[in-house]
Amino acid sequence: MEDLIYLDNSATTPLCPEAVGAMTDAFGVYANPSSLHPAGTEAAALLDRSRKALIRAAGLPGGFSAVFTGSGSAANNLALTGAGRSGKHFPSRRMIITDSEHPSVENTAVALGKEGFEIVRIPTAGGRLDADVFSAEIAKGAAVVSLMLVNNETGAYYGVEEAFALARRVCPGALLHCDAVQGFMRVPLPENADMITVSAHKIHGPKGVGALFLSRDVIKKKSLSPLIYGGGQETGLVSGTENIPGIAGFAAAATAAASRGESDSERLAELYRLAVGAAEKAGARVNLPARRVDHIVSLTLPGIKSQTMLNFLSAGGICVSSGSACSSHDRRISRSLKAFGLSDADADCTIRVSLSAENTPEEIEAFGARLADGISRLVRAKK
Repeated sequence: MEDLIYLDNSATTPLCPEAVGAMTDAFGVYANPSSLHPAGTEAAALLDRSRKALIRAAGLPGGFSAVFTGSGSAANNLALTGAGRSGKHFPSRRMIITDSEHPSVENTAVALGKEGFEIVRIPTAGGRLDADVFSAEIAKGAAVVSLMLVNNETGAYYGVEEAFALARRVCPGALLHCDAVQGFMRVPLPENADMITVSAHKIHGPKGVGALFLSRDVIKKKSLSPLIYGGGQETGLVSGTENIPGIAGFAAAATAAASRGESDSERLAELYRLAVGAAEKAGARVNLPARRVDHIVSLTLPGIKSQTMLNFLSAGGICVSSGSACSSHDRRISRSLKAFGLSDADADCTIRVSLSAENTPEEIEAFGARLADGISRLVRAKK
């Protein structure tokens, strides 16, 4: 593993030292935080400190709470299905999402569609949320609006805060949700959302831990129905004994990311510039969103299938992906890439390079050289 160049950080990230340290300490806090004896009280105190630290690191204003889940996907399911099934607060059974959501939102919406919800998808061609279509659709009413903050395949940074502000004015009864997994600790969270999904393992925390930030109103009005019933943990929304080491690691990773803040942003901007330059020099086309983040680079290859290039890069010890790791075994053409505006043929020839501040310019240079070699050899082999 030491010889690998890891450029698949949107799939998952390596654990940071702060998370490892926090988890190691938390493994000694073995009691159930719901127990009323001193050992349980110690565990409950660590859970409370971690929850507060995560909210603080996220930069959210007072009034937001955090409910811990087993993943970002679980948090998205809780937000959409929990909201959809609680129905009593909503003016309609319409749900508005984008046409390029993560599968955990898209597939949840499809399931709710089978339960009678009307699902409306807002176009995101070129990585831009279509404001005109959104304006027209929100005027018709909605029970839930769920818009992702950053697209996990293209790096498009959607203007969800503006869209939520309009939704709040035009349709005040709607619950506003944002899947912020790919933007968390990289761009500001939309403070005017009611619910925000984040995940630990995208920010150098452990796998198996996610969170759903909830506004005060969501808790007060009991706007969500639980998906898991049991002992009533996590405000009654996610029953089951909390994963204390994972939660402690999540909070530590977020706190560490918040402290690095500007330095990580500057480093990622430079790595992005180098990656784009190397890719273009190698002969790949960079898919540039209208507004973007600096850790995701979408590259379309000249007539080379993405899987073929992935195999070539992997043989050289370089790890990238063809899109979302959550759907890497699904051979269908990516919805996100088609929504962006790519043809089926181009989408099938597109790879994703995703960066971390831990990457180095030398790794980007090595990637560029291997990519150039691959394009040269594989194009020649087709002739």
